[in-house]
Amino acid sequence: MGQILFNKPFIAGKELYYIAQAVTYGNIGGDGRFTEQCSELLQELTGASRVLMTPSCTAALEMTAMLCDLQPGDEIIMPSFTFVSTANAFVRVGAKPVFVDVRADTLHLDESQIEAAIGPRTRAICPVHYAGVCCEMDRINEIALSHNLLVIEDAAQAVNAFYKGNAAGSLGDLGCFSFHETKNYICGEGGALCLNSPELIERAEIIRDKGTNRKQFFRGQVDKYTWVDVGSSFVPSEIACAFLYGQLEMFDVIARRRHEIDEIYRVLLGPLESDRLLRLPFVPKHCGTNNHMFYVLLPDQNTRDELMDHLRQQGIQSVFHFVPLHSSPMGQRVAHSNGTLPVTDRVSQCLLRLPFFYEIKYEDQLRVVQELTKFLRNRAVTITSEQGEMQSRKAA
Repeated sequence: MGQILFNKPFIAGKELYYIAQAVTYGNIGGDGRFTEQCSELLQELTGASRVLMTPSCTAALEMTAMLCDLQPGDEIIMPSFTFVSTANAFVRVGAKPVFVDVRADTLHLDESQIEAAIGPRTRAICPVHYAGVCCEMDRINEIALSHNLLVIEDAAQAVNAFYKGNAAGSLGDLGCFSFHETKNYICGEGGALCLNSPELIERAEIIRDKGTNRKQFFRGQVDKYTWVDVGSSFVPSEIACAFLYGQLEMFDVIARRRHEIDEIYRVLLGPLESDRLLRLPFVPKHCGTNNHMFYVLLPDQNTRDELMDHLRQQGIQSVFHFVPLHSSPMGQRVAHSNGTLPVTDRVSQCLLRLPFFYEIKYEDQLRVVQELTKFLRNRAVTITSEQGEMQSRKAA
């Protein structure tokens, strides 16, 4: 039997054709036809006032830190169970992440703990839409409004995900997308910044273009362009956007396929959840997931680690996810937590992600589940036997 990869980038349609077109058009540096077409498609999807393409989601997050005028010592509330870019973007400008625990069901920022973390220097809340399922944004926005805070969505995993019918990326003041090769829609490395407050658009364009008013010059609004603000190089290559446009054209096709893969895992793994040998991902009824990943939660870290090793021996790639930022050397140095984070700690020890990509075959999914089932049921029998022996010794 061959190896089953964890992820495999997929050529959805005309990506290579569009790259050739971009080269023919002659503008491959950035902000050409394909960059604008990607922006327009994402604006249509999200309803954002403006979507600016970026080289990565990390770049989009860094832009938000600059747009929010964060100062050294300002605080940003976020989960610790997230990728390092969520925190790094704000630490770069001297701000301090304040980590709040996640919910046990969705693994999202626990909205019931946010207000306790708000202090005099709090400037924003950064919810992370984990696994393509949106956070409880009504309550988060309500808290932000009552405390005059900005809401920055880390929607890296949530392109084409919805909350009560509204698209991820459009649910806060700012939203950040990723098109990394591990995401649903890819271009190798890429991102986008959704601007939902029109007053932020002009400055965002300036920051994105090295602090110049170049965009205004091309629109004929000024007679020359010059350095007018702090900025950096946040414009992606036209080549990357040409590739991405070929993916975005296939939005619905890719979405349907990922839903099929998710459903197959849920059906096949249902008996193990019924027997309480693992827990499947939870999606609230008011959330429309984009099926970004499929994970299982195991009873403890030993079970997770031994299962991962078993799958590896069978030629099946599986991975754990985030090491909590509050336990990292940098997190301990530049951030602080709002109390203990027991759910975050437990989830990080027990979560295992299964192979999930467009071209995965049913037979491969079945094999993954069969190996998982064999390991967990054998382990359960062993544990039950050992417990019986211990009780017998005690009785004797």
